[in-house]
Amino acid sequence: MSLSADLCLGTVEAIENRLDLAETVSTPLVSALDGSSVGSHRVLSRDGVAELVYVGMTVEAFGLDSHMCFAFTPPHSPVPHFTVDSVLAGPHYAFHLDLIPRLDPGANLAYIDHCYGPLTETHDAVLQLDGLTAAHLSPRQWQLMSAWMLAHRADEEGFAGVFGAVAHYRDHWLDLVGEGVPDDALGGATPKDLDRRDHRNREAVFSPEVDPVWARVDQLLGAEMSTEIQTSLKTAART
Repeated sequence: MSLSADLCLGTVEAIENRLDLAETVSTPLVSALDGSSVGSHRVLSRDGVAELVYVGMTVEAFGLDSHMCFAFTPPHSPVPHFTVDSVLAGPHYAFHLDLIPRLDPGANLAYIDHCYGPLTETHDAVLQLDGLTAAHLSPRQWQLMSAWMLAHRADEEGFAGVFGAVAHYRDHWLDLVGEGVPDDALGGATPKDLDRRDHRNREAVFSPEVDPVWARVDQLLGAEMSTEIQTSLKTAART
């Protein structure tokens, strides 16, 4: 197993076990180029708690080993969503790690302090690691996520150095799922407010107009399967 697979699949397994998720979807992925098997699209869920979407794609001819995990809380929940991506492309690694906010960060300081403050030390420590280079993301992509997002390219040593940070983000998120977010950190947001913002945020985060990765997924898997995965990410835990 490559380091990229180890990082993401280990995270999926930890979340699955901690939240007692059950697999509800398992779809083989095939290459639109030659029909070969390239990976899987899985959904694991537990009603009212969380739903996790995993997409893995491995294409030896391209030197690609890509793994993506998004774990979503219900639409009325203020608990952030969790995500980690890990990729090996040729000799280079890349990763993306974040807790996606459910409230406007600029207007909800108590929410930011509660959900993100405990991540600050880990976030800052990753920025000091050798072997990492900041990923090239657009300002729109950064704005849709949190200021604690970590998105970097890495050499093998640098990539190995982020495993602890991923575990900390993951375990902090799992604690938030278990304990919830106190009412005094919500700024008066109602379940309807949270639901509406979540819908609009996900439509933007997973838009091909915002994230160019979907054009590459179209090429590898075909537009129909790419759209199916996008829909899975937009609707997880919402239906």
